[in-house]
Amino acid sequence: MKRMSGTALGAASVLLASLTACTVAGETASPSITAPGVFYLRPPGDRTGPHDKMPYSLVAEDTGGPGARTLTADVPKGARDTVVIRKYGGCEGSATHVTCEVDADYSNWSDAQRAKVVAAKGAKAGDSAVVTYTYTTKGGQKLTARTRFVVGEPVVEAVAPEWVDDVRPGSRLGEPLVVRNTGEVPAHGLGLELSVSGMEFDTRYANCRYPTPQKGTVAVCEFPDLTLDPGETVALTPALGIRTPRTQMYSSYGRHVWALDMGPGHYATVHKGGDRGDGPALEPQPTGKHTGDAFVAGGGATNVVLDTYADYEVSAVHLKGAPGDKRTFTLEVRNNGPADVGAPVRLVFEPPLGTSMVKQPMTEYDDGVYEPYCESNGFTYTCDVKALKPGQSQTLEFTMALGEPGEGTLTLENKKPFSSWDVGRRDPDAGNDTAVIRVSR
Repeated sequence: MKRMSGTALGAASVLLASLTACTVAGETASPSITAPGVFYLRPPGDRTGPHDKMPYSLVAEDTGGPGARTLTADVPKGARDTVVIRKYGGCEGSATHVTCEVDADYSNWSDAQRAKVVAAKGAKAGDSAVVTYTYTTKGGQKLTARTRFVVGEPVVEAVAPEWVDDVRPGSRLGEPLVVRNTGEVPAHGLGLELSVSGMEFDTRYANCRYPTPQKGTVAVCEFPDLTLDPGETVALTPALGIRTPRTQMYSSYGRHVWALDMGPGHYATVHKGGDRGDGPALEPQPTGKHTGDAFVAGGGATNVVLDTYADYEVSAVHLKGAPGDKRTFTLEVRNNGPADVGAPVRLVFEPPLGTSMVKQPMTEYDDGVYEPYCESNGFTYTCDVKALKPGQSQTLEFTMALGEPGEGTLTLENKKPFSSWDVGRRDPDAGNDTAVIRVSR
C-alpha cells in the first residue's frame, strides 16, 4: 500500500492525467490498448462523490480479424491492501489477477467482460496503486496500459445562487467566483467554463479562451498549477463582470468547474479554441469559509431578474350583425413594454352567448396535419400567447356565427410560475388585462 502526498500525486497527475496507451508500430491500423493515467475511487462503502463523474474507460483493438484475445489485469503485491479487482462476464482469476477472453474491438463500457478495480476494505483516502492491463492480440503480441488508482476523490463545488433579483437594466453586475474542494483528496488543477445567456461579458480575462462559434457567450479557463486541498476554498479574482440587458427581464449566467485531472464530467462538453481576452488575468486567491452560500457540485446557473416589468394589453372587439350572420375578427394581445418577459400569459376567450364557432386558428404539428391552436372545453377558448418583445402584438383570427346582442370576455391569464425566481410580468396596470367582445345590431 502506498499513500502519496499532495505534491507527489500532483506530479503523477500531470504525467498521467492524459490517456495512456500502447500500440504496435509499423502498421497502418495498429493494435492498441488505451486507459486513463489516473482514476479516482470512492472509499470503501462510500457512495457519495463528484457530480457527473466520467466512468473508467478501457479500450483495446486488434486488426488481426475474428478470433479470441485475452485481457489481464494485475495488482502489484505491495498494493493488495489498497485495491482489488471484481470480475464480470466470465472473466476468471482472483482479486489481484484477472483474465478475460475478449474480442478484437473491446470496451469495458459495452462488453460484458470486465475487470473492475475498487478500493480494498480498509484502504484510506490518499492510498494509491498502479494496475497493469495486458492485451494479447490474436497474433500473440502483448500490449500494456497502466492506471494509477487513487482512493478518494476531489469534489469541486462553486458558489451558484439560484437567482439574483432587482438588478437594474443595463447595469454592470459583479459576481464572485468562489470554488472549494469537499472531497477526500486534493484537486490537481482547476477547469472553469463561464457562460452567459441574454447578457454580455463586461470583463474578458487574459488567461481565458473565448471560443468563436459561441460568439462571446462562453469563456474557458484552466489553472493547471492550482492545487485545492480537501476543505480548501479559493476566490477567483477579479469578480465576474457581466453587462445586463436593457429590456430582457430574465437572463442567466453559469459556471462549470472541475478538477483538471478528472475531466469535466461524463456528459459535459468543453468548447475548444478561441482567442484570449483583453482584460486582467483571472487569479485564484485563498479565502475564508463561505458558510451559507449556495455551493453546488460542479457549479450551476444563476438566473438574473431585472427590476422592470411588462404591461400587457388585450383589445376589445365589437361585432355588428343579425343572428346567423358570420363575422371574421381578430383578437389582439400587445406588450406595451418596457420589458421582454418571455411568454407568461394565456388569452382566455369566452364568446357571447348564442354565438357559434365557424373557424378558429390552427397550428401545424406535423407535415400537412393541423390541430386547433387554442384549447377548448366547447365554449371557452384558452390560447397561448407567444413571447412578445416590447411593442409587439399577437393576433388570432376567428370566424363566428352571431347570436342575439350580448357580451363575452377576453382575459389575460398568468401562467403558473415554473420556479421560485419566476415573478411573471409584474404588470402594473391590471385594468387592461381584460376586455369585452360585444355583439350588437
